[in-house]
Amino acid sequence: MFNTKWLMEIFPEHKVELESEEIEIESVSTDSRNLLTNSLFIPLEGENFDGHDYVKQAIKHGAIAIIWNKEKPTDKIPKEVSLFLVDNTLEALQTLAQAYRNRINPKVIGITGSNGKTTTKDLLNAALNKQYITKATEGNYNNHIGLPLTILSMSVDTEVLILEMGMSDFGEIALLSKIAKPDIAIITNIGESHIEHLGSRTGISQAKLEITEHMNDESVLIVDGDEPLLEKNDFKGNLIKCGYTKGNEYIISNVSLSEKGTTFKINDKPYQIPLLGNHNAQNASFVIAATEALNVSHQIVQDGLSQVRVTDMRFELIKGKNEVSLINDAYNASPSSMKASIEVVDNLKGYNKKILVLGDILELGGNLEKYYIEIARKIIDTDIKYVYTYGNTSSVMSDYLNSHSDINAKHFIEKKLLVSKLESKAIRNNLIFFKASRGIKLEEIVEEIK
Repeated sequence: MFNTKWLMEIFPEHKVELESEEIEIESVSTDSRNLLTNSLFIPLEGENFDGHDYVKQAIKHGAIAIIWNKEKPTDKIPKEVSLFLVDNTLEALQTLAQAYRNRINPKVIGITGSNGKTTTKDLLNAALNKQYITKATEGNYNNHIGLPLTILSMSVDTEVLILEMGMSDFGEIALLSKIAKPDIAIITNIGESHIEHLGSRTGISQAKLEITEHMNDESVLIVDGDEPLLEKNDFKGNLIKCGYTKGNEYIISNVSLSEKGTTFKINDKPYQIPLLGNHNAQNASFVIAATEALNVSHQIVQDGLSQVRVTDMRFELIKGKNEVSLINDAYNASPSSMKASIEVVDNLKGYNKKILVLGDILELGGNLEKYYIEIARKIIDTDIKYVYTYGNTSSVMSDYLNSHSDINAKHFIEKKLLVSKLESKAIRNNLIFFKASRGIKLEEIVEEIK
């Protein structure tokens, strides 16, 4: 990756035994439990932990260099281990990631949005890695710690770096943009996630648009062109809009769903993805716009999209007990993503009964009841007749459905009782759909039904 001599340029205050030697660093880690052969260890500090306490373990596992808070004692660290002294190890991690990004200098694509970030990232990686050497965010490494670690995990020959950018408050995307300096940015949509902190969808859009703060006039910004909150912004580079309405540069049409996936056209070119839903066709439109900006052909993009491997718990269709069909969409939820998913389930053909299992949506603030009722009204407009809610607040949906429709709706607060109810519906040709916020852990119920 780099050597200690380069680190001395970035962190001038250091204790290095042989400054003239260029000791090679093969990896960077903040976890002393990992195998750290020839690695740089960066101990982070939190409310309930201090990584500096585990320096002996890190050295035992192969760390040969350490970024160290200068206020901590160093007398117990062997002199052959190179020390780089800083005021704040988290800020040092971010500084190092920024420097490494500039050193490797790949094309950087940043992806943010209320929903669809991970799916768009997976689609984009699949479409690009046929032509380029790519590195993409893994798991939930999309915050002020995870994004720098993702950058520092890319190989020196990486040509395209795909970074998912998450947030819960103002200023967070701006920091990630400063570290990553995207050449291309994608804003998938503006939903209601974290509205408790950001106040309104307008506030959410402002926070998402922070991704442009460290982009230049030659950069490309790709957005949901059907979202009015993204229509007017001060971006000075190349703005590309994708959506279903006229006026977008990339127009989605002819969407058709089957159990195998979704087919659609973008500007009259046909595409197919092994994912379900109009919203995934839109996610793919962002990808197609980005790949065309990088001069990837239609055929290479289609080949990649058809082979995408999506991160678990994103509209994952699996078989359960008695051959019942399960859709595990339990990774996360917002009101807009839940309504979009319900529409997809309603449009799926070939099932006898469709059962929705909907858990709490977190961080809705004072608008909680309003959003739940909107979701319930969406369900009333479908042919779905069974809805089971689970958690502390989602009973608003089942209560509304029982008062305003003939839908069989029931609320559960005990996992055991919900599992028992679902097992009675686990019949061949039935479909059970699961969605809730990450903290509800609906996947535990999916495992029971599997």
